[in-house]
Amino acid sequence: MHAQFSRSRLAMLGGLLAFAATAQAQNQNQATITTAVPILTLAPDARSSALGDAGVATSPDANASYFNPGKLGFVPYKYSVAASYSPWLRNITDDMSISYLSGYGKVGQRSAIGASLMYFDLGTIDYRTPNNLPFGSFSPKEYAFALSYGQALTDNFGVGVSARYIRSNLVGAINGNDAQPGNAAAVDLGAYYNKDLSVGTGLYNLALGASITNIGNKITYTDPNNPSFLPTTLKLGTAITREIDQFNKITLVFDASKLLVPSPYYEEGVPANDPRVVAENRSRNDQPLVKALFTSFGDAPGGFKEELREINLSTGLEYNYNDLLYARGGYFYEAPDKGDRQYVSLGLGVRYQVFGIDGTYLVPTGDGSKNNPLAQTIRVSLHFNLNKLADAFNENGAGGTSGAPSN
Repeated sequence: MHAQFSRSRLAMLGGLLAFAATAQAQNQNQATITTAVPILTLAPDARSSALGDAGVATSPDANASYFNPGKLGFVPYKYSVAASYSPWLRNITDDMSISYLSGYGKVGQRSAIGASLMYFDLGTIDYRTPNNLPFGSFSPKEYAFALSYGQALTDNFGVGVSARYIRSNLVGAINGNDAQPGNAAAVDLGAYYNKDLSVGTGLYNLALGASITNIGNKITYTDPNNPSFLPTTLKLGTAITREIDQFNKITLVFDASKLLVPSPYYEEGVPANDPRVVAENRSRNDQPLVKALFTSFGDAPGGFKEELREINLSTGLEYNYNDLLYARGGYFYEAPDKGDRQYVSLGLGVRYQVFGIDGTYLVPTGDGSKNNPLAQTIRVSLHFNLNKLADAFNENGAGGTSGAPSN
């Protein structure tokens, strides 16, 4: 991403921060909630991306801890590693990307330890002076490293926790620029339940999941008196798997998610820079974390109806042939005044012995679909499931502690 700036350095900083936020919400208005590091709200792997970003209750795999660390107690292999990559905003630039590396190792039969690294490369910014002379360049980046632990408390129910370090370096101290990288620590909490059911002549697996992610300190870039909230998010979801016969399965997934941060204050017909609006938004932004978590359920200026519009919906369908071939489709919906991300997702996957690969393609919908920056978004994930290698050394290959569907 190459850009020319002809304003002051502070203006350049503000422009970059605003552009980074459009990775989450392309139609900014007074009702849209913005946070620091919005990339943490996206599904980094191809499987969940193909299911409309749903993942809190899907069958556990190497990416389980990102959506719900409570799933780690039910992982189906002794060891598993996955790597994902996505060129980002391809309609706008050719040098931005998201990379994600994750994995886990089982500890006994009922628990596992996981680790993950997300890396967001925002390309290169070329600075210019007001006289259009070179003023240096910078490569903004963000990354988040997490360690996770999950424990199955019973054959059907498990809980988990993740600890995450986040670093967001969007501008850097270049040519006297006083901007500083943002640093934060956060935790995720998750719970997962799944149970095999027999309904009539049909065999089903019902899974339920819940998580709260990115509970952590605010991030500061330039003004220590005006820090930004992390994208603390509540996710609730379910996955229902129907075993058609010994070779064919189909899974329906559904997630609902909500940011647990203050809603922006606005008044119809009143500009955003009105002193009353500015003062109220500053007051909301100054709230401590715990208070903000609870007040986020009732602080939308439009009342309960607007609170409902702050809930994002994800749904998807996954077809599984013999735990070998997978076809997926999904849909993600975000209200128009809350970011307006709406897209269909399509994906395919293959698993063979220790190796697997998934791919996803996004098709934006809605009024702005023609020029949507998410158009042509692709995501690819590679999986390495290593229990078969462990068996070769006479180790105990991991089987799930319950009937959770395999991946």
